[in-house]
Amino acid sequence: MPLAPKTDKIYNYKDYLTWSEDERWELIEGVPYDMTPAPGTDHQRCSGIIFNKIFTFLQGGKCEIFSAPFDVRLIDSPSPTDEKIITVVQPDISVVCDKNKIDKRGCIGSPDLIVEILSPSTSYKDETEKLRLYEKHGVREYWIVNPEAQYIMIYRLDGMKYGKPEYLVREDTLVSSVLHGLKINLTEIWG
Repeated sequence: MPLAPKTDKIYNYKDYLTWSEDERWELIEGVPYDMTPAPGTDHQRCSGIIFNKIFTFLQGGKCEIFSAPFDVRLIDSPSPTDEKIITVVQPDISVVCDKNKIDKRGCIGSPDLIVEILSPSTSYKDETEKLRLYEKHGVREYWIVNPEAQYIMIYRLDGMKYGKPEYLVREDTLVSSVLHGLKINLTEIWG
């Protein structure tokens, strides 16, 4: 994903709020990333199916699901201000089980589960920078979905670190450890 031309300083959420609403950006540890081009058709189909499966499962429960664009502000301080927040991401899918983390601007703090669906322009960032970032900020479960190769890798926190990922292919059933009882047969995603 291309860097913004404005990489001469560390940016924060206050800066981010001044950028054009016609553009989509993520801010990772003060570095802005342009979120264009828009995801392709396979990405959107996959995202819609996974969102629908989780949304249906969560009905009547305490957790909420959100799809991009939805700002997730990952914080490093117990009393964050817009000037102190230097990471704002827009995961494809976020599940938040602590209602205190949800406000009118999105989520402040780590979601319980994040799903990123790979696109040619985002795959490296999703598999490296965001993996490290989500681990650092305590995202309990992180799914990396590859719609082209038809696999999902699931990272789960084991203490403060992600353990070895679970690698699932088309014939497998995904079982979430965060959303107890959620099972998704992957043939339903890549039918």
